Amino acid sequence: MDKAIVIGGSSGIGLAAAEVLLGRGASVTVAGRAGRRLDSAQRTLLARHPGAAVAVTAADVSREDDVARLFKDAGPVDHVVLTAADAAGAYQPARSLDLATAHRLIEAKLAGALLVAKHAEVTGSITFTSGIAAYRPAAGGSVVAAVNGALQSLGYALAVELAPVRVNVVSPGWTDTPIWDTIAGSAKSARLAAMAGRLPAGRVGTPGDVAQAVLALIGNPFITGTVLHVDGGQRLV
Repeated sequence: MDKAIVIGGSSGIGLAAAEVLLGRGASVTVAGRAGRRLDSAQRTLLARHPGAAVAVTAADVSREDDVARLFKDAGPVDHVVLTAADAAGAYQPARSLDLATAHRLIEAKLAGALLVAKHAEVTGSITFTSGIAAYRPAAGGSVVAAVNGALQSLGYALAVELAPVRVNVVSPGWTDTPIWDTIAGSAKSARLAAMAGRLPAGRVGTPGDVAQAVLALIGNPFITGTVLHVDGGQRLV
C-alpha cells in the first residue's frame, strides 16, 4: 500500500486529493495548520472511506521545525502532495503592496515547497500546486503570479536535482474552493459564473477535477518535471 502525505489537505483541492488517494488504496496523512478543520477532514474522509488509513497532523508548512517534525514522524513516504497556500490579502496593487502580506504567500507556497524538498524522505513523487495566475495574471495579482511562476520553475529544477524522485506541478484554473470565500466574499457566485461563461469547458473547475490530475501525475512513473494544466482552457481565452 502506498503511503502519502497531503499538506493543505483539510479542505478544497487538498481534501479531494486525499480522497482520490484513499480510493486508490493509499494510506494518507493530512497535514495542515487548523486542528479543528483537520479533525473535520478526517471525519469526512472516514465517512466516505470506512476503515481507510487516514491520519491527521497539525503542521505549518512555512515553519521549518514543523516540516522537519512532520517528515521525521512519518518516516519514508511514497508520495507528497502540497496544496497549502495563504492567499488572504495577497491580491493588492504593487504600488501599495503590504510586504508582510506578500511574505505570507511566499512562505506558505514557495518556501514551503522548498522545505518539503529539503525534509521529505520520499521514494516516489512530489506534486506541487501552482495556478493560472502564472499565465493569465490579473491587475493587483503580481505577487500571486510571481509565486505561481516560481513554483513551476522550482518543480523543473527539483525534478533534476531529486531524481529518481519525480517532481511535478499541477496548475488549476478557477476552481470552486473555499478560498474564493476569502478572495471574493459575497461576490463569489457571480464571479465564478462569469468565468464559466468564458471558458471553453463551459464551467469552472471542481476540487475533484484537480485531484484527478494529481492522481494522474502520481500514477504515471514516466512523468516528471511537468506542469499539468487543469484550467478548462482558461489559458486560451
